Amino acid sequence: MYKNIIFDLGGVVIDFNPRDFLLDYFMNKTAEDAVYDLTFGSKEWEDLDAGLITRAAANRIMLENAAQVGRTFEVQTVIDEWEKILHTKRSTVKTMMQLKLAGYHLYYLSNIAADTMEHIREREFFPLFDGGIASCDVHVNKPDPKIYTLLMQKYHLVYEESIFVDDSRANAQAAYNLGITGILYKNKKSFNRALERCGIQLPDLRAALQQRCGGGRRGAEGGRAPPPASSRRHVSTRSRRQVRPGKPPAAKPTPKSRNNNRTTKKCRQAAGDSSPPKR
Repeated sequence: MYKNIIFDLGGVVIDFNPRDFLLDYFMNKTAEDAVYDLTFGSKEWEDLDAGLITRAAANRIMLENAAQVGRTFEVQTVIDEWEKILHTKRSTVKTMMQLKLAGYHLYYLSNIAADTMEHIREREFFPLFDGGIASCDVHVNKPDPKIYTLLMQKYHLVYEESIFVDDSRANAQAAYNLGITGILYKNKKSFNRALERCGIQLPDLRAALQQRCGGGRRGAEGGRAPPPASSRRHVSTRSRRQVRPGKPPAAKPTPKSRNNNRTTKKCRQAAGDSSPPKR
């Protein structure tokens, strides 16, 4: 029975596709391959991930190497612009939330530079993780078995109870070789199918959040439950242009009604529904 799901960050939780980035900027296969080797595929980039060199030093060396082959402009463009591709993959975050609601423990195991990791830690999804290891902190990169072992030992995880998700076949295979179930991430649908094959059922996220928040009550046919009586009286009273002579004005809704409305609104926002409440 699985209890732990371990995520790579770049390419799984965060968009990171250097080849697509280079294609968008240069649209020339020869230039793309040359610039990739000088940047994302360079020893300097690998050392950045391992925490063995600073960003400034790595950039300087990459530019020096680029000048030798006439690619200074292209490499400078990568240095200035590459972080723009690091968008949060909302589909993966949704799956992570479903896994947390189902009771699974989530961890990260990523090859990542120290300055990039600082930015990732500030993102809204990061508290979903119960822990993890970044390569820059332990000076070891995947697929070296040592970094997997460090994670398992640090959090006392059982290999047979753990799943590792990575967009690199080599990294997923390295986990499998150690006795961890490896999933090669391609897209949301294939990832969710792989989880199903592992016997993991993802709960309905919106329904679970509404139930936890105590709002969003629905009738037997799936429609929204009618508002409390006090709210109905209030709405009908406000719809009248004038108050009848001799009649006191309608009472304001009770604090309880307003709290219920606020609670329902919070549940709706947490479930990702940005549409205004029906009136």
